[in-house]
Amino acid sequence: MAGPEHSGRLRVLGWLTAAGILAALALAGSGGAAPAAPPAHLQRSILLGGVPAAHGTASRAAACGTTPGLICSQVLVPLDRTGAVPGTISLHVEVLPALGAPRGALFLIAGGPGQGSAHVFGLDNDLAVATFRYMFPNYTLVAYDDRGTGDSGLLDCPATQAAVTADQQRAANTACGASIGQAASFYSTAQHAEDLEAVRQSLGFDKIALYGVSYGTKLAMAYALAHPTHVERMVLASVLPPEFPDPYSANVMRDIPAALTRFCSNGSCRSATSDYAGDVVAVSNALAAKPYQGKVLLPNGKTAVKRIDGLSVITTLVDADLNPGIAAEMPAAVHAARGGNIQPLLRLAYLRDQGSMTPSIDLSGALYAATVCRDGPFPWTPDTPIPDRPAILNAAVAALPSGTFGPFGNWAYRLGNADSCVGWPTPAGGAALGTGPLPNVPVLALNGDFDMRTPADGAQAVISRFPQGRLVVVQGVGHDPVDADQSGCALQAVRLWMSGGTPAPVCPRSAPLVAPVPALPGGNKTPKQPWSALATYSIASRTLADAEASALLATSSPVVPGVFGGRLTVGQGQVTLTRYAASPGVTLTGRLKVNGSKLPLRFEGTLTVAGASAANGILGVSGTSVRGSLGGRLVGK
Repeated sequence: MAGPEHSGRLRVLGWLTAAGILAALALAGSGGAAPAAPPAHLQRSILLGGVPAAHGTASRAAACGTTPGLICSQVLVPLDRTGAVPGTISLHVEVLPALGAPRGALFLIAGGPGQGSAHVFGLDNDLAVATFRYMFPNYTLVAYDDRGTGDSGLLDCPATQAAVTADQQRAANTACGASIGQAASFYSTAQHAEDLEAVRQSLGFDKIALYGVSYGTKLAMAYALAHPTHVERMVLASVLPPEFPDPYSANVMRDIPAALTRFCSNGSCRSATSDYAGDVVAVSNALAAKPYQGKVLLPNGKTAVKRIDGLSVITTLVDADLNPGIAAEMPAAVHAARGGNIQPLLRLAYLRDQGSMTPSIDLSGALYAATVCRDGPFPWTPDTPIPDRPAILNAAVAALPSGTFGPFGNWAYRLGNADSCVGWPTPAGGAALGTGPLPNVPVLALNGDFDMRTPADGAQAVISRFPQGRLVVVQGVGHDPVDADQSGCALQAVRLWMSGGTPAPVCPRSAPLVAPVPALPGGNKTPKQPWSALATYSIASRTLADAEASALLATSSPVVPGVFGGRLTVGQGQVTLTRYAASPGVTLTGRLKVNGSKLPLRFEGTLTVAGASAANGILGVSGTSVRGSLGGRLVGK
């Protein structure tokens, strides 16, 4: 997989997605109904202080949080199930009984690996609870933090959390594995699956339904292979087949051109570039051969040196399938770079790096490394000494057939886990999953056709293994389609399927949060002669579009630096621009707020246009209408 997924939520203005609106309606429509009494086995657990399990022991359960009926407990599992290495891990478990007559139990399984499901899914959050009860009506909901995540013995290696380049990740993972020591061997997907079984046993459910997202789909499949008789049904979103990820992420690289073509198939990239895929291929291969180093603005107005190479371009690009701001910025940024203006892409890569630094409680980089480095597969055997692995890896990459990475060079192998796991303690790789057979149960898979880290062909490959399988492709959407689909079609498909219906095989493309940014003006130096009023208006309009998209990048900080100067600040229901520049010599200053609830988002406000090369003046913004006076001339539409 192309690096751990990041679940940072948009800080921008606090608008609701369509899924959130539907969930709010579902909550309002519940009429304040009280949750059903806890099932008898949960009542016994509360009274008796825990039910012994074959793989672990449950602690006394008790009401917790503010959600009515929510029950929390701890399930103690052995670190090493063979008993050779002593130690235990306490898993934090949350259970929310169904409203009305229960249909069964459904386990929510988060991604990463490294996200704690109880922490991420938020059964103590009204909107999250309403969403899940809408999707899974009458199911008891179970979420627990995997070993090494959240409140289940969190693994935390600060250097791994902060690593953004391939070199940093390799070094940080090597040091992290050494610091974890002998325990580093016991965080494989197979171990996570046995923990899930221990939680199931502790709660007393015979059969369970599984809802997995991203890596959570692999864990769900691993559990189904190991314990097929205890699976009732599965919902898999952004599917990662159990034999994946590819050690070099070659499948991701091969799919990128087609994914970009699908993204632009509705003509939305036309104003930025006529060849998005070609721009990405040309720029990333060129920067892989000759990296570029330059200065980027920081939120505080200072500058920092940023180096960008081919891998930086691809990691930024792949994050576009989770981050609508990057998705809107990237076509124009790579097109500008191909034309010689690399500054927009340099800034975007920097902002991506900053946004990827997630606290370990939200996504543990150490647990990610511990799991993928134990799982593999790798070109070396699990017991290969660390000093011998680099040569084996280099030889394996050199022997790959032409076209392994599609139109990209072999430099792209570093996107995969083999490179970052080369220094992980022995054993590394080779942790087998359950032997199966897979259960013949109903399975629904959902995948976005713009998902680059878990391409849709993986979902099709998994669904083909289940006679009762069905695939829903969500057009124009990237990773985590249920959350990312602004129309709510994916969410409703899950609810329909859980209620016995048959969802349509395709969710039509819906409007994005913001449209792709138009092509930015060429050049990265202030022109000697001032722009005319019409030229200034064109630059100001494109700068406005860039600012609207950049506002979605305010995830790690409410302040986003401009490409060539100034900043924007997100907060208090508005976006404030302060001498914001996406092109040298033209700045925008003013305040914008969202106008209405339709997508793409439309802003309104007043902006002052200034700068060394500008025809100065004022522009009024109201949705797609931008008009005013520049240099004493009326401009706009």
